[in-house]
Amino acid sequence: MIEYAQDISIILPSAKWQEIVNHCTRKLAGDFLPGETEVNRANGILAGVTNESTLTVERVLLVKKNARNVEPLKTYMDMMMTEHAKPSTTPLGQRGWITDPEELRECCEQCEREDINIFGTYHIHMVPWEGDPLRDTPTHLDKVLAENSNLYTFIVAMVDMSNPSIRAFYEGDIDKETPVIINND
Repeated sequence: MIEYAQDISIILPSAKWQEIVNHCTRKLAGDFLPGETEVNRANGILAGVTNESTLTVERVLLVKKNARNVEPLKTYMDMMMTEHAKPSTTPLGQRGWITDPEELRECCEQCEREDINIFGTYHIHMVPWEGDPLRDTPTHLDKVLAENSNLYTFIVAMVDMSNPSIRAFYEGDIDKETPVIINND
């Protein structure tokens, strides 16, 4: 289980960072893989190994299927969006990704086979908001959805697609940011 500590950092090899950027760029361009939900949102899982002072990403698991409109998940997410989401240019009914439970199970099994830990999930923010032009921080909704997960919420800011960035927040809490260090492999 991942726990928050102030003196920990996340090591993201540059090749893994490029995988994330490629995933986000491809989805925003409307280039979808077979079986992938056709929405311009990129979501994934980051996993790897831990030691006392670092979490090192070894695997980027792209999630392809959005179960956002499958009951009973749709009703749950509609309620969460209505209660906690800040208005945006994207309608509430098109926001709030829910990874398909079967796909999530497969990702967990893959990590177990590889003896690595899931650190958290990533998703893109791409629409600038008043007071948050970069969109590189979690929203209130991100925090609510990540509460008690023991996972990081990784925000991939793609407002400026030529200069993407990534930040990590334990359980989506803006006060529990952990530095992400992109290193050359």
